[in-house]
Amino acid sequence: MTSLKAEAFIPRSPQAGLQQACGLTDLTELARVGFRGADSAAYLQARGYRLPALPNQAQRQDDGSWVARLSASEYLVLGSLADHGARVATDEGEWVQDARRNYLLPRQDSHAWLQLSGSHCSAVMAKLCGVDLRLPAFPVGAVAQTSAARINVIVVNVGNEALQLLFDRASLAYFRDAVLDAMAEFGGGMC
Repeated sequence: MTSLKAEAFIPRSPQAGLQQACGLTDLTELARVGFRGADSAAYLQARGYRLPALPNQAQRQDDGSWVARLSASEYLVLGSLADHGARVATDEGEWVQDARRNYLLPRQDSHAWLQLSGSHCSAVMAKLCGVDLRLPAFPVGAVAQTSAARINVIVVNVGNEALQLLFDRASLAYFRDAVLDAMAEFGGGMC
């Protein structure tokens, strides 16, 4: 069984060389949720989250989860491997519609989630999308909402040579195969 380093979502296994160069991990079963509305920032802060200052930025939380700000009032919260996404799942389960302008956006069924890790991340993604995802053009905490392999993808740089990729869940098999094909040149594979 592959164990995962919670703070950066970097896989470790007997295939360490593969992961250092180019590895793909399916995180689709880990909890994630979105919130949108003028009061969403206050709602998330009241629940203990630190928020990015601007859209298209992400902020790592102390528990290893991430909050990505997708627009002026929309946030995507990505669960941590440290607690198997329990905090995020709890926050989603406890949300109640009230007078605040804060609307729940369930993402478990709508978005698949892959992590591309290793020293060739940006080179692999260069084959799939037109956004420059190399450091320093795409620093840790940067978020890109772009097209990759002809589908809409949210890319989050979580550091330690790892990119989080979120996209339409119905496209999981297609996009995973497209990424694996782009990784072949670098000897990459599933972790």
